[in-house]
Amino acid sequence: MSKEPIRVLVVDDSPTMADAVSALLTDDPRIEVVGRANTGSRAVTLARLLRPDVITMDLLMPDLDGPAAIAAIMAEAPARILVVSAVADQRNLDVCFQAMSAGALELIGKPAVTSGEELRRWGRQLAESVCLMAEVPVISRRLRPPSPPPPVTGARVDIFGLAASTGGPPALSEVLSRLPADLPVPIVIAQHITEGFTPGMVRWLSQVTSLKVVIGKEGERLEPGRVYFPLDGHDLTVEGNGVVRLTRTRGGPCPSGDLLLSSLARTYGSRAGGGVLTGMGEDGARGLLDIKKVGGVTFAQDETSSVVFGMPRVAIELRATDRGVPLSAIPDIIRMSCRRSPMPNSRPSGPEGVA
Repeated sequence: MSKEPIRVLVVDDSPTMADAVSALLTDDPRIEVVGRANTGSRAVTLARLLRPDVITMDLLMPDLDGPAAIAAIMAEAPARILVVSAVADQRNLDVCFQAMSAGALELIGKPAVTSGEELRRWGRQLAESVCLMAEVPVISRRLRPPSPPPPVTGARVDIFGLAASTGGPPALSEVLSRLPADLPVPIVIAQHITEGFTPGMVRWLSQVTSLKVVIGKEGERLEPGRVYFPLDGHDLTVEGNGVVRLTRTRGGPCPSGDLLLSSLARTYGSRAGGGVLTGMGEDGARGLLDIKKVGGVTFAQDETSSVVFGMPRVAIELRATDRGVPLSAIPDIIRMSCRRSPMPNSRPSGPEGVA
């Protein structure tokens, strides 16, 4: 028995772009375009009537813009939403991350191509993204009760690394917004994201946290109270005495959570902390295991609070961490692991700064 095609609603106010997206998607036998909308309000209506598996969503539209339309869809007819947006415009980038806060799962840049073959290559990437999104459980926005505080441990770390993919930007927003400006350690993050969107993500996160959020530079020494992302299309590792190393990605998830977290294990030993957040696949799990092996602090986001329980599930299965923790508990875990004064009933692990 053949599998039912993935039903897609295409939303774009440009007839030319809507035609192109529809044609490219229907080239893939796994996909069926069931409707098109050229305004945000029409997108909400068709989402309610057609109940598509996936929606490709432009953002700057007449009447109801993308984030407002996404919020309405997630409230009335929850669906998997893939934002398809230009990355050259700063306003577009800012709206993209508002869309993710409203419930969009992923971002993909509109094609800036000059040949038919390049457009077809972009279309294959879009179709593959749609097929991956179709496997993600649909989660409506809901309030969760506050989680109990995590257990207090005597661990003290000098750095924290986080790996995330699908659903990561809103999760990072929640975590970073609840950390103090005087956090005594740096945070380094590997968030899988389409090339071109990193500057917008950094700017957006800067608005929700008192920490300084930056794109790391080659050879730069990490500083406490700062959050570092790699340059677009690059992997970030930390070597020597807390120095940033950037290398052009060589395929696979970009940036690599495994490379980042493994470098922290090598450089900081038991003074490294790491976490794997929501995302598809298994990136970050083996790097987290490296931190666990050297005695560092590790955690993985739990299934209930994850948009996609892929990366965290693998981390737990590998025993890179003892258990999953709710997203709401993660800021406290980071903050408590970075305390510089001894905790009650804890034994020091060694001289300050020694792994």
